[in-house]
Amino acid sequence: MENLSTHASEIIKMLSGYVTEYGLRLLGAIVVLIIGLWIIKILVKSSQRLMIKGQIDVSLSSFLKSLIDILLKVLLIISVMGMMGIQMTSFIALLGAAGLAVGMALSGTLQNFAGGVMILIFKPFKIDDFITAQGYSGVVKEIRIFVTVLTTPDNKTIFIPNGPLSNGSLTNFSTQSQRRVNWSFGIAYGDDFDTAKKMLFDMIKEDKRILSNPEPFVALGELADSSVNITVRAWVNATDYWGVYFDMNENFYKNASKFNLSIPFPQMDVHMDKA
Repeated sequence: MENLSTHASEIIKMLSGYVTEYGLRLLGAIVVLIIGLWIIKILVKSSQRLMIKGQIDVSLSSFLKSLIDILLKVLLIISVMGMMGIQMTSFIALLGAAGLAVGMALSGTLQNFAGGVMILIFKPFKIDDFITAQGYSGVVKEIRIFVTVLTTPDNKTIFIPNGPLSNGSLTNFSTQSQRRVNWSFGIAYGDDFDTAKKMLFDMIKEDKRILSNPEPFVALGELADSSVNITVRAWVNATDYWGVYFDMNENFYKNASKFNLSIPFPQMDVHMDKA
């Protein structure tokens, strides 16, 4: 009975030691967790204020805020688990291997994600800009984390992955307030060039949408196979580009015959010799 009592006393003493040791660890871990969450909350709010002060895009600031919050909380949980005596080496190695596998499986998606972040930071275009990229042209309707949404002039919706979009060539037609309109008008060989040149200058002068500075340009551009091509260049406000372009084409076609100008088309003369 005495031996049994001694063993029981030793077991109680051992359990008491474990409870004391791990209880203190648990208590310390809880305190660190509470304080850590409070500090993370302050850091996230501070980062958000800095992004607002720096006028960072709303979509990007919201994303970065979530990313910072998640990363800090993951680091806090790892620290708390380490305080409780849990071996984190194997866990971190397993987490790294899983992250590598997921990263390889989602390499394209991650590239698009990184591309979306780059677009939001550097802003090569914004909502309502008209752009040409990856073989498509349209108005930017949305800039999402993985894709950018365009609406084409014929009202189709195009989804372009942000990865290629951020790395490839891109033309933004909306960054400048003015654009140059280019035409090439053909007249027949034998037509009076000076008459055609004066007619074109008069047409430009009559269109109030065409700017006088920079000055319009009219010159003989090419002696082609079937026509004498006249190069015309004029500057307009970007919003007037297409209206001026199409109206000028129409006016040239209507006025050419009034000035005895012919609009040529490809022709072929065939000479047959008698055998």
